[in-house]
Amino acid sequence: MCMKKFNVFILAAFIIVMLSSCASLSVAHMTSTNMNKLELGMSKEQVTQILGSDYTIAEKRIEDDKKIEVLSYREFQNNDEFYMFLFKNDKLEKWYREFKEKTKVN
Repeated sequence: MCMKKFNVFILAAFIIVMLSSCASLSVAHMTSTNMNKLELGMSKEQVTQILGSDYTIAEKRIEDDKKIEVLSYREFQNNDEFYMFLFKNDKLEKWYREFKEKTKVN
């Protein structure tokens, strides 16, 4: 009976590990193929359909009666490279890359 519980525990642990690793695969799709599909003037919905919904809203504000929103995509969790997409009134105005500063350890 104890061995059966142990097997169930191992199986449950395996399933949890597999499911959590699949969840981490929901990163942005920052491939050159997808980036080449982007056009200035696209809506936020069109951009997120291409790149996925795993973004962070880096900035939101109103400027000269225009809604400004900046989405930040990161291809991999430990990557220092970010892709920033600036929307004005829900239309893509520009995108660019930023790099996270590395901290020096003394």
